[in-house]
Amino acid sequence: MLETIKIATAELEVGMFVSALDRPWLETPFMIQGFRIENRIQIDRLQEYCHYVFVDTRQSKQPAEKVQHAAVHKRVPVAHIFRDRLLDSYGDQSDFSEERPRAEQALDQLINDLCEIFEEVGRGGKINVIHLRKSVEPLIGSISRNPDACLWVARLKQHDQYTYEHALSSAIWSVALGREVGLSRQDLRSLAMGGMLMDIGKLRVDPELLHAKRPLTAKESAYMQDHVSHGLKIIEESGIINPDVLNMVAHHHERHNGSGYPLGTRGEMIPAVARIAAIVDTYGALTSHREYAAAIAPSHAIRVLYDSRDEDFQAELVEAFIRAIGVYPAGTLVELSSGEVGVVVAEYRTRRLHPTVMILLDPNKRRLTVPLLRDLQDANDQAAGRPVNIVRSLEPGAYGIDLAGIERPKVHASA
Repeated sequence: MLETIKIATAELEVGMFVSALDRPWLETPFMIQGFRIENRIQIDRLQEYCHYVFVDTRQSKQPAEKVQHAAVHKRVPVAHIFRDRLLDSYGDQSDFSEERPRAEQALDQLINDLCEIFEEVGRGGKINVIHLRKSVEPLIGSISRNPDACLWVARLKQHDQYTYEHALSSAIWSVALGREVGLSRQDLRSLAMGGMLMDIGKLRVDPELLHAKRPLTAKESAYMQDHVSHGLKIIEESGIINPDVLNMVAHHHERHNGSGYPLGTRGEMIPAVARIAAIVDTYGALTSHREYAAAIAPSHAIRVLYDSRDEDFQAELVEAFIRAIGVYPAGTLVELSSGEVGVVVAEYRTRRLHPTVMILLDPNKRRLTVPLLRDLQDANDQAAGRPVNIVRSLEPGAYGIDLAGIERPKVHASA
């Protein structure tokens, strides 16, 4: 007897255990792969996004407690991952418009300080630890109050050198993820510093290899991997003894299944902060232009991480990262069901599939004289008589759109 059957959403009932959907989980509001239907609202949501689902008949007949245990038997609470730390929850303390100027000021100063620090190290000098610690405070404050503004501003501030851009973005993603899991402000400071410094060893790698537009040989790849040991040496020579920073530098290329380097460490043997570092390092690399690869859309990068959960990355932390920045993070170019093209301004993490979008192109892909803000939670396509949704995300630079030249309008357009 088959335990899993395909069933139309119109035939769903409370108590059924949904084990699979007719579309990727990331295209729906349901984060957990496999859940028991507990109320009519869930059925309505399934009908909104799916034509049919797969139901596990065996688990549907079991008591709710056993079903829940079976669904998450391989899962661990985030509190277990950070069991040696005190966790708390953060709420947004400011709205996007209020936080944006503070985020701009924080990032402008941090970029300047970061360039000075990296240039000093590039000359053979040491990291000014006091300067660095002071520089990250405004960033931590902004992301703690409202991550969307900082994510948006960072997306628009593209630096001409990948090293600086990647260091900055890694710090931002690390703090955003740390905020999501409830780490303390002291821990967020460590994550920011570790995110910025985890690739600093590349300053001691031959620039020709760093900027090579061809595949590296095995010998060259091994030489490139030495940036980890170079980074640790720089950190230690600079007098940095923060264990979280050291662990992020030492282990950000380790992978959950043991396939990483330099030690091939796996699972919980990898420090938790380094597991965070691995996720944000990969995400930042995928969404940035590099010598040998073009940037991909943020939502595409999210799917790469999601498909690699429990292989390269710990699933619980990947899912926390998605909750932190959303499937369509601020700064993502998207095409809507109306045919319009815009850029995601605010994710509103409680409704990750219906963000606020700034419309730049009309349905005929003509540039609007004045961009319009549209909240997809309430937007409707009047001509088609149905809600407006995101159809797909676009690669950076699609339709000749330069995000660096975009200013956010102050007034919301009507749906």
